[in-house]
Amino acid sequence: MAQSGQVADAVSQVTGRPVELVEITTYGDVSREQLAQIGGTGVFVTALREALLKGEVDFAVHSLKDLPTGQPDELALAAVPEREDPRDVIVARDALKFTDLPRGARIGTGSPRRMAQLNAYARGHGLDIETVPIRGNVDTRIGYVRDGELDAVVLAAAGLNRIGRGDEVTDFLSVDTVLPAPGQGALAIECAADNADLIAALGELDDPFTRVAVTAERSLLAALEAGCSAPVGALADLLADGQIVKEMRLRGIVGTTDGTRTVQLSTTGPVPETYDQAMALGRELAAEMLAQGAAGLMGERAQ
Repeated sequence: MAQSGQVADAVSQVTGRPVELVEITTYGDVSREQLAQIGGTGVFVTALREALLKGEVDFAVHSLKDLPTGQPDELALAAVPEREDPRDVIVARDALKFTDLPRGARIGTGSPRRMAQLNAYARGHGLDIETVPIRGNVDTRIGYVRDGELDAVVLAAAGLNRIGRGDEVTDFLSVDTVLPAPGQGALAIECAADNADLIAALGELDDPFTRVAVTAERSLLAALEAGCSAPVGALADLLADGQIVKEMRLRGIVGTTDGTRTVQLSTTGPVPETYDQAMALGRELAAEMLAQGAAGLMGERAQ
């Protein structure tokens, strides 16, 4: 709701027209099951897309990392606004940093990707942690720390920033420690594919650099045939020389949730100028990862 409100304000500014927020509850919002068990892919998206197709809403705002990689022909990804901070963060008791958590610290997360990388980092650096699967909204998750049930929880920086709670973060996890989910920190604005006027209006909010970056990340995810709850991290970042963007680096990781085995690779090249070039970058890195055994490390494979 917070991020939809921000997009609504931006759409009003570019169109001069009022925007009404329509609250839609998805299966992912109400289910308390682990995402990997309920299929992950699309559980936060399907109800919104159905409302779009029925004409109940004009456009929908998604967290891009929740969006399945296959785009329906009837819907257009009209805009990918400028990305928020893509990093994961820790909210820990006593304002502790990740590396300062006590031995045996219990860290809550609903993400196999986060579990895999936190456990891998801990193994490599002599830390003793236990990752605990949790679900729920921000209040629920941080509540586990406040109540002493967990020592820390992992959340997305972007989500906390959008609801004005970034000051509760006790540590930012470097992308060298934990690669974010493909598309993390970015939003997707979707509308009917046959509404050219609306696509043009929403397109005013599109950020070309963010779009090529998340396209490459999602291409890697799709080529790995992995859903959004699989233990896959990916980040495309732009490498600049001063103010001039020179290249794009795409990094990907797949790992078992216990952190015992990971495949992590990166590639750097010219900034993609087209959708097809961005897609090719993701596919090429995924092929290298698969050649190194990535498929065997994913608990969930998309059907």
